[in-house]
Amino acid sequence: MISRRTLSLFSSLVVAMTAWAEPLPIKVVVVSMFEIGEDTGDVPGEFQRWVERGEFTHQLEFSLGLHDIYHRNDGVMVICTAGGVTNATATIMALGQDPRFDLSRAYWVIAGIAGADPEDCSLGSAAWAEWVVDGDLAYEIDGREIPEDWEYGFIALGAEKPNTLDNGWTVETIAYELNPKLVGWAYGLTKDLELPDHPEMAEFRQQFLPEFPNAAQPPFVLIGDSLGSSTYWHGALLNHWANDWMKLHTDGAANFVMSNMEDNGTLTALHRLARTDLVDPQRVLVLRTASNYSMPPPGKDAGWSTTAPYPANGYPAGESAYLVANTVVEALVTGWNKYGETPPE
Repeated sequence: MISRRTLSLFSSLVVAMTAWAEPLPIKVVVVSMFEIGEDTGDVPGEFQRWVERGEFTHQLEFSLGLHDIYHRNDGVMVICTAGGVTNATATIMALGQDPRFDLSRAYWVIAGIAGADPEDCSLGSAAWAEWVVDGDLAYEIDGREIPEDWEYGFIALGAEKPNTLDNGWTVETIAYELNPKLVGWAYGLTKDLELPDHPEMAEFRQQFLPEFPNAAQPPFVLIGDSLGSSTYWHGALLNHWANDWMKLHTDGAANFVMSNMEDNGTLTALHRLARTDLVDPQRVLVLRTASNYSMPPPGKDAGWSTTAPYPANGYPAGESAYLVANTVVEALVTGWNKYGETPPE
């Protein structure tokens, strides 16, 4: 049996040798974030759906990632970053600098499940983001110790109270705006898709009536922004913080719809890679689908809701992520003669 160290050394040698060859031009990179077990043959996470259904004919060792890379002859690649901001950042940086691939004209379709704001959408819904915002770069005080006039314990870096940037300092990588014309094109292409639903989800959604009518609808496609955080936060008070935070760091432009644990790391890596023209940040799409809500139904306990099983195990959301994202992937490949030169609008 070949040891893991030997395999890693061999993979490094292959990468080094490939650096002398012509890099493989990639048209679309599909970015998934988690897989439950194996890449194929067991319960599917985000990654497995693509590997099994996408007719990927090539599997490549990716020694700097946690999963192999799969690609096919028409220029589509799928990767899995693994969960969390650090894994996402490290994986995208490693892939972006891999000499085996030319990613300079590649579109990046980031597609995964998320927690949804019940003010905006329902379980199973799919949201294309125009903004990705970092929810980690903050001051935090335990809610039991905050001043009486504070609504929550998160404060912008350097600020003196919540929901203000007054007298504060900041980090330039908190908010990223995606190409709005590309986002609008992706939304227009997918807005009429019929998304998977399930009786368990339909029953659970009714608990949000009448306060949150959007939460009770059947799944639908919308435009809605993404808040990334390494902490899996939950609850009505933090949901209120998330809405404030998104607006605060985008001059009111962003609307919090989807919570996740990777998108801010992925966007930070892509924008860093763009400094040397390895990738094009105008060719990035972020799609998140609602496997759960970011707060409990009215009158329910946040402690229970945080760890409660997702209705229908979140399976329809995973299906929606594949269905909606793949529609865009196939359109980009089919129209490559045009889209290879200029992003669609």
